[in-house]
Amino acid sequence: MQHIIFIFLYTVFLLFQATDSTATQPSERFFLMGSGSMHLKNLRNDREARVHLLNPDGSFNERDFATVDWVFGFPTEEKGEHISPRMLFMLSYFAERMAPGKTINIESAYRSPEYNDQIRAQGNNAARTSTHMDGLALDFWLEGVDGKQLWETIRQKNCGGIGHYGGKTVHFDAGRPRFWEAATSGTRSPEPDYNRHLHLATDFDRYRPGEKVRLSLSSVSTFDFGVRPTVQIFRAGSPHPPVATVSLDQSNGTDCVPIKNRKASRFLTATLPPDLSGGRYTLQLTFCNKPFPQMLDLVLSNPVEVRR
Repeated sequence: MQHIIFIFLYTVFLLFQATDSTATQPSERFFLMGSGSMHLKNLRNDREARVHLLNPDGSFNERDFATVDWVFGFPTEEKGEHISPRMLFMLSYFAERMAPGKTINIESAYRSPEYNDQIRAQGNNAARTSTHMDGLALDFWLEGVDGKQLWETIRQKNCGGIGHYGGKTVHFDAGRPRFWEAATSGTRSPEPDYNRHLHLATDFDRYRPGEKVRLSLSSVSTFDFGVRPTVQIFRAGSPHPPVATVSLDQSNGTDCVPIKNRKASRFLTATLPPDLSGGRYTLQLTFCNKPFPQMLDLVLSNPVEVRR
C-alpha cells in the first residue's frame, strides 16, 4: 500500500507540473528532447511496445511512461517513479537522428541491486554503482547504425554517460557526463567506492521561478549518510557566491536530513525562489554524517535554465 501511495503522489506531482500555468510545458522540459515516440524492444524479456511519451496537447502521457517501465522491467510501484524521463527523451532525440522510425533494441535495461551484484560476481562489465539500478540507463543498438558512430554522436553532446565495448551496442545513461570504451570502462575500479562519484540531478532541465524541483542522487556506493537541509543556487559557471538558498521540504527541523536507502536518495524537493531571474543555474547539496572521509563534501547538479 505504501508503494502505491508513493507512486500516486509522484504521478500527481507530474500532472501538477504539466497543468500548472506557471510551469514550463513538458514538451520544452529538456535541453535534448526528441518527440518521445519510440518502438522499444527488450531482447532480455521479449517485451516490446510503441510509445508516445507526449500527449497531443504536449503534456506527459502517464500511461505510456508506465508502459516503458514494463518494457524495461522497472518496478514502478516499488520505486515510486518512472524510468528517467530525461534519459528517454534523449534516447528519442538520438534515435530520430541516427535511425528514424527504426526499433530501439535493448540489451540491458533496469537492474535490481541484487542482479547487478550477481552479474558483477560473474565477471561481467557492471559497475558497483551502476546507473541501471536507478532507472537511468540502458544498453541498446539501432538497426543499420554502427556502434562506434552512435557512441561518437552521443559523446559529442556531452549529455550523459556513453560507453562502447565493441560491436553495435552502446551503453547510455542520464548520469554525469562521461565516456569510455572497453579498455577504459573501469567497472572493476574502486574509484566510485566511498561515495566519491555521487551525481545530483534535477527532474527537468527547464523551470519557472517558484516551481518545485525534485533532486535525485545516483551512483551511491553506500547509504546511511545525510544532506544539509538547504540547497544553494549558483549561476552556472560561477560557483561563488550563491544567488539564493532554499530549504529542502524534507528538512523537518533537522540540521542533517538522513539518506538511509535508495528511495530517500531519489526524492529530495525544494521550491525555486519566485523572484529568481532568468538564466542558467546549478544547485548544490552539502553532505553531513559522512560514513567515511573519502566521501564528497558537496555535489553540484546538472545545469538548469530558469525562464521567466
